[in-house]
Amino acid sequence: MVSFPSPTMIKTNGIDMAVYEAGPRDGIPVVLCHGFPELAYSWRHQLPALAQAGYRVLAPDQRGYGLSSRPNAVEQYDIEHLTGDMAGLLDAFGIDTAVFCGHDWGGIVAWNMPLFQEKRVRGVIGVNTPFLPRPLVDPIMALRAAYGDDMYIVQFQKAGEADTLLAKDVERTFRFFMRKNAITQAEFQASPPEQKTLALIQAMARDEKDWRGDPVLTPDEMELFVDAFKRTGFTGGLNWYRNLARNWERTANIEQKVKVPGLMIMAEDDIVLRPAMSDGMEKYVPDLEKALIANCGHWTQQEYPYRTNAIMIDWLKRRFI
Repeated sequence: MVSFPSPTMIKTNGIDMAVYEAGPRDGIPVVLCHGFPELAYSWRHQLPALAQAGYRVLAPDQRGYGLSSRPNAVEQYDIEHLTGDMAGLLDAFGIDTAVFCGHDWGGIVAWNMPLFQEKRVRGVIGVNTPFLPRPLVDPIMALRAAYGDDMYIVQFQKAGEADTLLAKDVERTFRFFMRKNAITQAEFQASPPEQKTLALIQAMARDEKDWRGDPVLTPDEMELFVDAFKRTGFTGGLNWYRNLARNWERTANIEQKVKVPGLMIMAEDDIVLRPAMSDGMEKYVPDLEKALIANCGHWTQQEYPYRTNAIMIDWLKRRFI
């Protein structure tokens, strides 16, 4: 089991936040933002590698997760709060600017930092998650029209429903979500439309022997995630999804342009955050580099940690001296 530092508890943007730190205090700061359903511990392979390369690394349990606060109000999880938390994190550590790196929902936070907190950002690394410009229509309406009511993001909008289902058997939930080698991009794209609805809750209900793929986590790592989510439940993380429409409404006047260097790390076999979704990103992120990790699914920094680390460190050393 990979060792992980003890957390520092800070005050930021009206909440308490657990932050895990490594590396020299005079190193260029890199903030690692996790996704759903994850924790700062999802970056356990990146903290020591980046620290050894000379960077000051900070990985928070974000709002709603782990040891950090879990406000009750759904609107407390909108993108303004999430990016405000990261600015407050920098303030708490006496840091002016940082490179922000995010996976899954953490990638949405990282790419939105230059839009909401421009003066605090040196660069952005997206892991699987591309920069997603504000759509023309409410994103929940668009997802429902494209995939139906069983699509997991649409289903997550129903208060209490997914919360209860995921928390009923946390071990089973993590055995289902944290898998690799389940399906290739080519297999998914060749599937009939009725099999491409991304109805994850329904898929999780199937007999476990019918699940494809292999575990991402070791038993000890699994235990850490399971214990954390048994204590917290899933509502905090689900509330991020429940702000997608609110975020869309409140960003109508935000310029969709990332004016700092960007790195997009794509995973070939992530069927939700497909590499093709990054096509045309250069329009919104003019200073952009891309890298593709072959045979990799959704949990990139945990599936291929050494490849992920090498891509990140190479880019950081070339772009930030």
